[in-house]
Amino acid sequence: MNRGLHRYTLLLAGATFLLLIAGALVTSHDAGLATPDWPLSNGQVFPKMVGNLFWEHGHRLVATTVGLLTIGVAIYLKVSERRVWVRRLGLVALLAVIAQGILGGITVKWFLPLPVSAAHATLAQLFFCTVVSLAVLTSPSWLGYQPTIEEKGSPALRHLGVAAAIAVFLQLILGAVLRHSATWDRFLPRELVLAHIAGAITVTVLLGGTAILTLRRHGQTTYLARPAKLALMLLGLQIGLGIAAYLTRLASPADPQPLNPMIGITVAHVACGAAVFATTIVLTLRAFRVLRAPAPAFELAPV
Repeated sequence: MNRGLHRYTLLLAGATFLLLIAGALVTSHDAGLATPDWPLSNGQVFPKMVGNLFWEHGHRLVATTVGLLTIGVAIYLKVSERRVWVRRLGLVALLAVIAQGILGGITVKWFLPLPVSAAHATLAQLFFCTVVSLAVLTSPSWLGYQPTIEEKGSPALRHLGVAAAIAVFLQLILGAVLRHSATWDRFLPRELVLAHIAGAITVTVLLGGTAILTLRRHGQTTYLARPAKLALMLLGLQIGLGIAAYLTRLASPADPQPLNPMIGITVAHVACGAAVFATTIVLTLRAFRVLRAPAPAFELAPV
């Protein structure tokens, strides 16, 4: 058990969460083209960070930090992790952060095309999912002994967790497309808003159902109950933030520039969505760790 490796993955996960917030701040401030060049900003490594350049270049600095941390975690896993598949997951994280940097550059060079901007935001969430998984897989609670519990009832919580994680990820994609489909001075496309609302309902049913069933079946098992409770709390908060973000966004086209509370609420909505995704991943991985399929009711006698 390597506690240093686990702490390092937690550091990377925390830095990635801050990067997601930094990216949301760039979009909400409409600062994506604050500088026309990349990877430098106005031809400098450290330009004067004034106006929207503060948000855009600040985002690049955080991204660079995350990239360096990811290189470090890949090396750390290579030299200290015995599980080959976990080392490979670290390599996946490294490749993802490289691709993310390239997409960020293309986004600037091609003047914020919607498909590339949405792909950039989507890959950010996938990368976050990967580093959160690494933090779970290297944790003492995962590596230490955990009693194996037989699944109770149907459907299996492991399968529900996977379905919920997929639904949350698809909803995050819809959210990314919606955020990048119109700048602050234009109204959001109605079709995308309705699709996002439908996605929110789907996530509420799947994730809420998974968390409630977890508490009903395994409420005494802290290892499962804790992320289930957190998922329910974050889900309720996310719904409230989504409603608030939409209402404040309705008024933004009449504003002279992006203003609070629209910026603050929208960024909080993005951050909470990432936290919901992370919690869903934790709950699902833990379910696979401690739950086993029920034994068959009978076995056929050998012929």
